[in-house]
Amino acid sequence: MDQEEVRELMAKGFFMDKPINGTLEETNISWVILSATHAFKIKKPLKLSFLDYSTLALRRKYCEKEVELNRRFSPIYLNAFPIRRNGDQWEIGGFAGEVIDYAVVMKRLVSGKRMDILLSKNKVTEDEISILAGQLGLFHHASVKVKRPFELGSAQGVFNDLMSIQAIATKELDGKYQEWIPELVAWSDAFLTKNEARFRQRIEKGYMRDVHGDLHSGNIFLYKKPILFDCIEFSDEYRQIDILYEIAFLYMDLEFFGKPELAKKLLRVYNAVFPCFPEALDKEIFNYFKCLRANVRAKVHLLNAQSASHTKSKSLHLLKGKGYLELAMKYKDSM
Repeated sequence: MDQEEVRELMAKGFFMDKPINGTLEETNISWVILSATHAFKIKKPLKLSFLDYSTLALRRKYCEKEVELNRRFSPIYLNAFPIRRNGDQWEIGGFAGEVIDYAVVMKRLVSGKRMDILLSKNKVTEDEISILAGQLGLFHHASVKVKRPFELGSAQGVFNDLMSIQAIATKELDGKYQEWIPELVAWSDAFLTKNEARFRQRIEKGYMRDVHGDLHSGNIFLYKKPILFDCIEFSDEYRQIDILYEIAFLYMDLEFFGKPELAKKLLRVYNAVFPCFPEALDKEIFNYFKCLRANVRAKVHLLNAQSASHTKSKSLHLLKGKGYLELAMKYKDSM
């Protein structure tokens, strides 16, 4: 589907014999139509270095996989439904007409309960963090163990992709930020080389698991029982990770929001449910993972700033990019 067809579906389409009458949200890789009661996620027909949604068959495969994976921890995923067009009539599900694409259909949740929105309003409590941490610990403990070999060169390459923003940093940021990028890369290379054996040991001992992969506050709703959603389905490698790398994202996210006390509470309760630091060195590895997560977020925001079409949007991305670089340096300097 293209964006014009998605807008037609949103305005004229039906689901379960009811008009969708939705609004449209967009990410880099998908469109999401929000009706009064449901969310319909449609994958863009893309082929990138890290995902392939380029054919109808692949989009169906990954819609079905997204439902299957997210059902491990979320009750909101209903199914993957075909999107059909019969003349000028559009329907999600049903049996009449040509299958144009596929959609992941979810129950719609209250946007005001999304964790990042609540954090921005200072409305997240330690009790809510405790419940979430306990739930994450139980989910990770039950998750499938993965024994993919640790490859030093690949691990270095993931961090070192930060160099891709050197040009925009030189153009848009102060000198200190420009200097930090190669400094962080050199530090990462040295840390990974020095501790390669421990990274391998953690995999052998079962700490690499098939988890969420994109666990930040924007992918969590804080109901009485927290609801996670939108795990990574397009890459097993991005989702099958050390549990410390998983929890480091949310910890770093809380610190970025200026909530270090909530971050510490998260880790304290999580570690009580699922002990994840069997050796002292593991705390340094956790710090490294926090730095890597901040690195990735800095890169995303600076690349978005480069492509932003509006001055306000560009300024916001630059501000956040600088904030994440500052956090990455803080983690590096604490070791």
